[in-house]
Amino acid sequence: MTRYALITGASSGIGLAMAEALARRGRDLILVARQRDRLESIAIELTQRFGVEVLFRACDLGEPLRLSGFLLELEEGERQIDLLVNCAGIGTCGPFLGQDWMTEQDLIEVNILALTRICHAVGNSMALQGGGQILNVASTAAFKPGPWMSTYHASKAYVLHFSEALRVELKKCAIKVSVLCPGPTRTGFFARAQMHEQHLTHDKHLMSPEEVALYAVRALDKNTAIIIPGRRNRWLAALPRLGSRWLVRTLAGRTNKAYCPR
Repeated sequence: MTRYALITGASSGIGLAMAEALARRGRDLILVARQRDRLESIAIELTQRFGVEVLFRACDLGEPLRLSGFLLELEEGERQIDLLVNCAGIGTCGPFLGQDWMTEQDLIEVNILALTRICHAVGNSMALQGGGQILNVASTAAFKPGPWMSTYHASKAYVLHFSEALRVELKKCAIKVSVLCPGPTRTGFFARAQMHEQHLTHDKHLMSPEEVALYAVRALDKNTAIIIPGRRNRWLAALPRLGSRWLVRTLAGRTNKAYCPR
């Protein structure tokens, strides 16, 4: 039976780069994102370039009923998933009380609830089939509180801790769990979060999605628990443990506020 890698958030950024990196290795794929037309063109391109089977499903993971339908489709289908890559994510920037609540709720639905629910459904399938591998995408933001991006930082902290816990729990099921914590990356994230992106996008230290994906797939081969691409990002992830909590949240707040809408 053919086995597939399931990738959420596969229409752009790190999710798209992961799809290409895995297709290059000959992996058959199931791609999930909101934009059907975009997914279809990606599926055609990857199939033509690498000769792999690429299936796709347009699904807004922030809508529980649509997510339920997608997971039911997976459960009733005959395709086995031996690699799950949860890349879908949303960011917001600005004072928490000034945010539109529906946008904040969408962030929580996608970054936390959908990711957790997909891990539960696919994880159970992997356990029945004798094993598999899960990669959840967090961020270096997971290592510190983030005033003016409070919900985003908190959601990524959840992904980090949840993934580390699953790694211990699911080892007995032969399911390997890793968490990817990239630093700021040249994607459309800044624009979607309505951040002032001029300085960020021209930062020479920013990695490309392709660099992050290549680092991630190599780390998956080694079953690395916490994957942090880039030496600078590893330092940024470690620094919060060295300073006081007051200093960490104060500096993070100043940095985030500088990029938020006025």
